[in-house]
This record gives sequence, structure tokens and C-alpha cells, in this order.
Amino acid sequence: MNRVNTAAMAFCLLGALSMAASAQTSEYGPQGGDREFSISGTGSNDRNFNSGNFGVTGDLGWYLRDNMVAGVRQSVNYADVEGEGVTDDFWNGSTRGYLNHQFLDGRARPFVGASLGGIYGDGVKDSAFAGLETGMKYYVLPKTYFLARAEYQFLFSDTDDATDAFQDDGIWAYTIGLGYNF
Repeated sequence: MNRVNTAAMAFCLLGALSMAASAQTSEYGPQGGDREFSISGTGSNDRNFNSGNFGVTGDLGWYLRDNMVAGVRQSVNYADVEGEGVTDDFWNGSTRGYLNHQFLDGRARPFVGASLGGIYGDGVKDSAFAGLETGMKYYVLPKTYFLARAEYQFLFSDTDDATDAFQDDGIWAYTIGLGYNF
């Protein structure tokens, strides 16, 4: 039930911000051919919100068009796990490609997209994932923005696991950070 409430609040917020941004000018943001770099704090948790970790994510993207960006994203995460029979520190990472479509052309730019990559490290089973994401970029300067993003990543080890992953095995990943177009 918490997942449904969290997702509903996120989509309502994105809808309200996009309506507020519709009357803004387009002097902010990228042009087709521009690149972007962002650095974000990140966190993730299992689908039941029982355990999680924190880390840093960096994005490097290229604008295929004014509103379409493709890129690569790297995350490095740390978890300090203490539980029944487990006391350890874990490091893990994920590398993925992404494609996002941004809406509007003012300061506030909601987006939706998808990613495909892998997760690896100490405290995780090395596996691939496919994910859906949504978020908002808000330009505070013509080329500098705040970023908020939520991703749901469906985990799988091989193609047979992929169909089950959409029902059972997934994690949420959240980021908040700063970015720059150049």
C-alpha cells in the first residue's frame, strides 16, 4: 500500500509542477546536440521497504533532440548491514544506459524514461535490470538544474528470469542532485 501511495503522490506532484511550468519561456535548458552532466545523492530499498542503502550517482547524457536525452549512468552505493547473523559493510554499484523524454520547454521539465544495465558488488546478487523512471529537472540558471528522479528496476539474471522479474524482483532507486548542460 505504501508503494501505491508514494507513486500516486509523485505523479500528482509532477502533474501540478508541469501545469505551473506551461506558461514559462524556453530560454532555459538544452538544445539538440548539447550534453549534460549531473551528480546526485541516491538511495534504494527493496520492494517491501525493509532494507536499503545510500550512494552517489553520476550521469553523462547527449541530447538527440531538444527534449530527448540518451546517456550512461553510474552509481556507487554503500550499505551497513546489521541483522540476525550478519554484521558487515557492503559496497555495490550499477551501470546503465538510459533514454529519457522531457516535457515542456520552461524551467520545470518533467520527464519519463527507461534504463537497462547491471548491478554488482558485495551485498547484491550480480544481475541485469530493466527499469522505468520519472522525474523533474528544474532550471535555476539557463544551463544549471536541480534533479529529482525515481526509478523502478526489475532485476533478472537471465532471460528466463526476466518475465518473473516484472512481478517479484524489483527495487526502487531515488536520486536528488544538480546538473549542467554544456
